[in-house]
Amino acid sequence: MGKQHFRLTKLELLIRTVFLTIGAALVAVALEIFLVPNSIVDGGITGISIMIAHVTHLPLGLFLFLLNIPFLIIGYKQIGKTFALSTLYAVTIMSIGTVLLHPVKPLTYSTFLAPVIGGVILGIGVGLVIRNGGSLDGTEIIAILFNKKLPFSVGEVVMFMNLFILGSAGFVFTWDSAMYSLIAYYIAFKMIDVTIEGFDESKSVWIISEEAKELGDAIMDRLGRGVTYLQGEGGFTGGAKKVIFCVITRLEEAKLKSIVQELDPAAFLAVGNIHDVKGGRFKKRDIH
Repeated sequence: MGKQHFRLTKLELLIRTVFLTIGAALVAVALEIFLVPNSIVDGGITGISIMIAHVTHLPLGLFLFLLNIPFLIIGYKQIGKTFALSTLYAVTIMSIGTVLLHPVKPLTYSTFLAPVIGGVILGIGVGLVIRNGGSLDGTEIIAILFNKKLPFSVGEVVMFMNLFILGSAGFVFTWDSAMYSLIAYYIAFKMIDVTIEGFDESKSVWIISEEAKELGDAIMDRLGRGVTYLQGEGGFTGGAKKVIFCVITRLEEAKLKSIVQELDPAAFLAVGNIHDVKGGRFKKRDIH
């Protein structure tokens, strides 16, 4: 079979473009209104651009655009045309945004508020761009390329590069700036997760219990979630085991644990994070 090509509808393309624009604009606001005026840098190409702009006294947007382009070209085959175009668009909006916002007076010079508020806005902006099929940093592309030749994951390569870049801020600015940059980076990192996954993060649940049927009925009745019964076999005993599998949200985890504790305190319970849920009957049934 040949490759199937999926094209976005005009409405989907418009929605994606709107969110890419909002995300890139938020990053520009975070950089020019909160972080850069307080000598706080971000990780990746953005951090490098901030430091070069500080040393050369040239516009930040110039370096944000120019430094990302080579990595887009290098990684074009790795990331695909749609991702490359979305990234190019987002980077362009971010670069123009920083140039337009540069004359605007910063909202705060507080060493507490700047990294916190700036990190939150930055994380939401980057998360929106990633969620809509783009990126704002060439280091992710570098990490993908290095990952094929080094025994490290993409995340580990990105983390190593960012620690090096954030540490460099101590030499370009001050060591206080480097430490504030780490705070902003951590907050942004967490906000990216929240923006991509949402507050209703899904979790997979595995329960092995002698009271499987009673537990399954309680989960369906009291949580409104569907369950699947699987047949298992004990590794040590060789005995038949009934396994319950279901998917819940993070907010329902505590209630599920209380149900298990109430009906079978001896049950084996495992809960894990899920990044994406599609198909099936995950939509919650109304409880009357």
